[in-house]
Amino acid sequence: MAMRSDVLYLILGWTLIALALPLAACGLITGWLDSVELALKAFALPAFISSFVGIVMLSFGTRTNTSERLRDKEAFAGVALVWPIAVSIGSLPFWLGGVFNGPFTPDVALIDMARGAVNAWFESMSGFTTTGATVISHNMSPNCIPGVTEDCINSQPRGLLLWRSLTQWFGGMGIIMLGMMILSRVIGGGMALARAELTGPSLSRLRPKLKQTAIALWTLYIILTFAEFVLLFGTGSMDLFDSINHSLTTLPTGGFSTHDASIGYYDSVLVEMIVVVFMFIAGVNFTLLWMFWEGDSKKALRDEEFRYYTIYIIVIVLAVAGALIGSGTSVGKALRDSLFQVVSIGTSTGFGSADYMDPSWPLATHLLIFILMIVGASAGSTGGGLKLLRVTLAFKVAMRELVRIAQPRKIERIRINGEVVERNQIGLIVGMLFVWVGLFGISSIILSIFMPNTDFETVTTVVASSLGNTGPAIGDFYGPSNTWAGMNSGALIITSILMWFGRLELLTAVILMHPHTWRREEKVQSDRAAIALFRRIMDDDDKS
Repeated sequence: MAMRSDVLYLILGWTLIALALPLAACGLITGWLDSVELALKAFALPAFISSFVGIVMLSFGTRTNTSERLRDKEAFAGVALVWPIAVSIGSLPFWLGGVFNGPFTPDVALIDMARGAVNAWFESMSGFTTTGATVISHNMSPNCIPGVTEDCINSQPRGLLLWRSLTQWFGGMGIIMLGMMILSRVIGGGMALARAELTGPSLSRLRPKLKQTAIALWTLYIILTFAEFVLLFGTGSMDLFDSINHSLTTLPTGGFSTHDASIGYYDSVLVEMIVVVFMFIAGVNFTLLWMFWEGDSKKALRDEEFRYYTIYIIVIVLAVAGALIGSGTSVGKALRDSLFQVVSIGTSTGFGSADYMDPSWPLATHLLIFILMIVGASAGSTGGGLKLLRVTLAFKVAMRELVRIAQPRKIERIRINGEVVERNQIGLIVGMLFVWVGLFGISSIILSIFMPNTDFETVTTVVASSLGNTGPAIGDFYGPSNTWAGMNSGALIITSILMWFGRLELLTAVILMHPHTWRREEKVQSDRAAIALFRRIMDDDDKS
């Protein structure tokens, strides 16, 4: 089946119009917190472009019956295309607002302006995909003076830092899911879009209608965000602005902070524990969170993936703490640092409270952190990575095949929560793992070409961090206490594409890039007609 372009215009058009609303709101806030001039420079043009392009797409690219023509194919392609388009619009405030060298930066060379555009694109992609890696640094931002500005991120305009946090908050639950809540009656085909957008192998309806499900998810998301804000502000360690921003970037497991030192800036056990709790919650399947909210905690606690997720985090926390204690760290500090960093990396949030590249962190801790980057959190959560459910099912498949070698006649079904997993689901999971391994290997080779002076550990963990939407990597240059500003433009573009792939669970993006997806409808129909004619001719020959 060929791609229906009018359906894509409908999805993209409404998404761009919806994106103009937070841009305009951020512009008003920037005018209040910073200056009207900055608000006009940074947000007026992006809001206009987003709304104008969206209206043009809807006016000239759609039909009267477009909303009835949505299929899974257009849903997956539309979701895949929404992200780079939203990222492009979302990058303009960083570029035009002077976070990076842009057209309004005084006395800037054209090459520096071009690099500023790449930096802005990377920052926006890292935000919307909830990766959390940043390139805001003293050598890349004109707002920071080397040797003078102590905290480069915190020296940025307040309104632009808020927009930076909002990109993660909207990206966490998904731009499309916001559209499902507001525009589901206009777009139609909501379940197909939701299947393409929500992370995890399956989508559970929390309400009879998809719009009601979307409202339920967003209501829970907003309540949890507000609850964290109240708790963080109540500690007294964070001011109002910092509390808002960190609550906006915790629930989407994003990890953008308002300070270079991230959560470590506050040096507060209470702040760290609050953030740990909400990071852990964000790594749980949102269907289970809704069960907890509705009072059905017994059913939620019996969920197999939730039990594995809890055990997996606890075991690695204890293992990392044990390794730190063995290297001479005190018990209290080892448990504190281990708990925060394991939950942060395991949920792909990427906040930092300690530098795990410090010599006091032995090699074993780096290997465990690398595993956390790859596996990620639960399916149906805002976390990245392969997802624990997929890894669990793959392990069960492997164990079943080993049993078959010893007992060929034994028939054993793969089950999760007592229910049999269908073959097509197992095939999809195996395919996903195969695509991830292949993409990881190819991307590591390509990235090593663009980063010839980087070691093996750095390249492979940067790729894993990008695909897992984690943020910090392992190595001396891109760890938790460093930005990714040291990469050249080519490497930044490659890693940003990997972030996009990781956020879309790989297969959605692969569908977009497959040539058959874009075959013309007339060509497909002519091919089918030719095949049908050939079959009729063969049938006539057989009869004669």
